[in-house]
Amino acid sequence: MTPLARTRHAGDLRTPEQWNARGRGAGCYKVAAGRGCAAASAPSDAGAMTETHATCSGVSSRGASDNADKCDARASDTENALAQWPEDEVAAMGRAFAAKYGLPNDEDIFGRAAALARAPRRFGTIGLLTEADRAACAEEVEHPWRIPRKLVHVVAASAMSAAVQGMDETVINGANLFYPKALGLGGGTVREDWLIGLVNGAPYLCCAVAACWLTDWANNVLGRKRVIFVTCFLSGLFCLLQGVGPAGPAGWRYLFAMRFLLGFGLGIKSATVNVYLAECAPKELRGIVCMNWQAFTAFGVMWGYVASLVFYRVGDAGIGGGLNWRLMLASAALPAVFVLFQLPHCPESPRWLMGKGRYPEAYAALLQLRKHRLLACRDLFYQHVLLVQESTLQLSYFTRLKEIFTVRRNRNAFVAAFICAFMQQFCAINVIAYYSSVIFLQAGFSEIASLCSSLGFGIINTVFAIPAYFMIDRFGRRFLLLSTLPWLGVFLLVTGFAFWIKDTKASIGVISFGIYIFSAIYSFGMGVVPFVYAGEVFPLYVRAIGSSLFAVVLWGFNFILALTWPSMLRAMKPQGAFGFYAAWNFIGYFLVYFFLPETKQLTLEELDEVFSVPLMKRADYYLSQMWPDFQETVLRKKNVSRPPPLEYERVQLLDSAGSTRKPSFDHVEHV
Repeated sequence: MTPLARTRHAGDLRTPEQWNARGRGAGCYKVAAGRGCAAASAPSDAGAMTETHATCSGVSSRGASDNADKCDARASDTENALAQWPEDEVAAMGRAFAAKYGLPNDEDIFGRAAALARAPRRFGTIGLLTEADRAACAEEVEHPWRIPRKLVHVVAASAMSAAVQGMDETVINGANLFYPKALGLGGGTVREDWLIGLVNGAPYLCCAVAACWLTDWANNVLGRKRVIFVTCFLSGLFCLLQGVGPAGPAGWRYLFAMRFLLGFGLGIKSATVNVYLAECAPKELRGIVCMNWQAFTAFGVMWGYVASLVFYRVGDAGIGGGLNWRLMLASAALPAVFVLFQLPHCPESPRWLMGKGRYPEAYAALLQLRKHRLLACRDLFYQHVLLVQESTLQLSYFTRLKEIFTVRRNRNAFVAAFICAFMQQFCAINVIAYYSSVIFLQAGFSEIASLCSSLGFGIINTVFAIPAYFMIDRFGRRFLLLSTLPWLGVFLLVTGFAFWIKDTKASIGVISFGIYIFSAIYSFGMGVVPFVYAGEVFPLYVRAIGSSLFAVVLWGFNFILALTWPSMLRAMKPQGAFGFYAAWNFIGYFLVYFFLPETKQLTLEELDEVFSVPLMKRADYYLSQMWPDFQETVLRKKNVSRPPPLEYERVQLLDSAGSTRKPSFDHVEHV
């Protein structure tokens, strides 16, 4: 079956009677993965779309209810998989869906829910809805934080999974002061520097070369919830085993092996948690909820530094090689225990259950994750529509992997996710996270002062992630990256150049200032955006593989940083090493500017138009925007003339003005 034929088949959601009555292929112009049903609509359909754009563009949101409703009804055809059919036909589909999968349809709940899924923004005009239904929809819009307890459990368990990750990553920071000497790596030679980097980076090597490649298989076999449970168990187990190895020259090999195996707990989990959250959370909270991953990773990072301080003065207790660094490494198992107790009380991802054909269980899960039954039925039905449309179950793993790179919409999403993953590492945050104690020690701090200063870095990293909760969906992902990356470069230069200051006290003060401000800026920019961005840019049928590839890139460059920093510090001195990564932040600004589109407040499935724009067309467009942007942001000019926006950006401008959105399909890649 060709991709086009497969897509047409997957998009057929009507009964045979509805199919024959409306004519084969009518309206089949929105398809999975950015591929169009070529020549599926009649010329009159194209004319209707043009007319809709002309009419809707001039409609004000004030006092134009009739015209706006008509406009919305036509324009929504291009943004909702159900809008090509009339309300009564969609309601009939909802009833048939409930009957097919044995779901309770008392009081025609699935008929009403299907009609709502067709036009969720116009719940006030849907005749099938009751007043109670409209009140439930209004509450969802006006009070998005009134969420069910089970969704709180999901968010809490996922947040602590991230804390496991963060603590796993930074207990090595304090241990760096002790384990090299205990394991025969304290001589300061070039070889020993490389071996220290190899041991420190072992989990991330495993993530990149082994663990992340198992993510799709593990998720398919076990499901999201069980994958998180198993990986947290593995994280806790290998954290404990890190602390019981032998001392002496053989010890570094044992520690490397345990830390490498720890990567199986880190890598698969990092590619799963945000997918689980995105599939459980309502659209309105998606960005904020998925941001928990990085925010609570920062929380875990802070507790890794706390553990280093707590166990710093622990004596040897008769244990060869010392006890303090062993306890530091083993302490990262503690947050995993919370997750192991919390996760059994959370529902499985409804989308994963539906992908397995377990619709009654998916329905039960959504009832726990939504405030009102109507909203659960709406999301269940619409997610089924999207699953069928994208034909998730008909493609092999290797076909989906290939289509990441061969389908323009997927390829562009991967390029954007790659930039996020690469820059999160090469902005140099993990250089400081893993080696801050060594950096502060080289600046003239004592060991205990180095650990205290590292804790300050962790606290700032956590506290300044809080503003991002309010900024990420208000200002957007692209804005946060563009407004922070240049400043990350500036304060890395400040930190590096401070090592040239002769006065030790002044040097210590400037280095601490540079690192702390760098941490604060990172926290609400590059710290929170990449995982949110990667979790939302891929279409459903390649989302697990896309998230896995994102994690492979992320952990691969993470390993490179951990491996090379000790040798880089020796060869380039702090000034050159920090200057190297400062330059990458400035380069990253332009990568984001030219190749990362905004994804703010778009549903997970409405991003096809955005990522179907050819990369060079997008780059040319943003190049034409550079001078107007400079005039507005630097010269503070008003009413600056700009080139016409890309079609999908014109859509967003219409929305912000209160008029109806009208996406274009001129740039959709046909197969």
